[in-house]
Amino acid sequence: MNGQLRLSGGRKLQSPVGQGTRPTTARVREAVMNLLAPRLCGCHWLDLCSGSGVMGCEALQSGAQRVVAVEWHTKTARICKANLMATASGLSQMSNIEVIRQDVLNWLSKGFHAAKFNEPWTGKAPGFNVVYFDPPYSSKLYSAVLTALLEGYWLQKDAMVICEHSADFTLKAPLPWIEKDRRIYGGSALLLINPPEHYPVGTDSRPPQIIRAK
Repeated sequence: MNGQLRLSGGRKLQSPVGQGTRPTTARVREAVMNLLAPRLCGCHWLDLCSGSGVMGCEALQSGAQRVVAVEWHTKTARICKANLMATASGLSQMSNIEVIRQDVLNWLSKGFHAAKFNEPWTGKAPGFNVVYFDPPYSSKLYSAVLTALLEGYWLQKDAMVICEHSADFTLKAPLPWIEKDRRIYGGSALLLINPPEHYPVGTDSRPPQIIRAK
């Protein structure tokens, strides 16, 4: 049996139970939506380690045009898709929703230009302009995923990436990422980062040159 989540607007969502998922708290969700408010209308939102999909649902409510969620667990991915579809059905604007059931690093390593989406890409530039990354707090995925996002051309030049992590440790933005903000909400913390200023965007198949921390 699944538990219940509620979006900021009151809609009930399914919540996976007993599968190691940790839905983002209402306090953090509200904070993220407020921080990102100017970016959300018409945005292309990438939700990595999406779990129940609650962050993508909040983004849809705030005007996201496209939400792509990546979740490796089969049952959780099914719940994620159901939640996103239910949220989109109650909105007036048209939204594109896709749930990718794959390991996040395996999927990112293919690169944006090799990805096959269920609808043609639309917008002023290829790539996502908002990414929310919320892996298990004990995982060591942060650095590898952030590198893969740059090397795979997954981002628009002005993209914002939000990493949720435990407030018990300080997550540092690896070079060449630019740290924009940090927030702590109880046991959870957020790191907000941008790609480097020289980050190339376009159809060039060569990966951008990454300056790695030593």
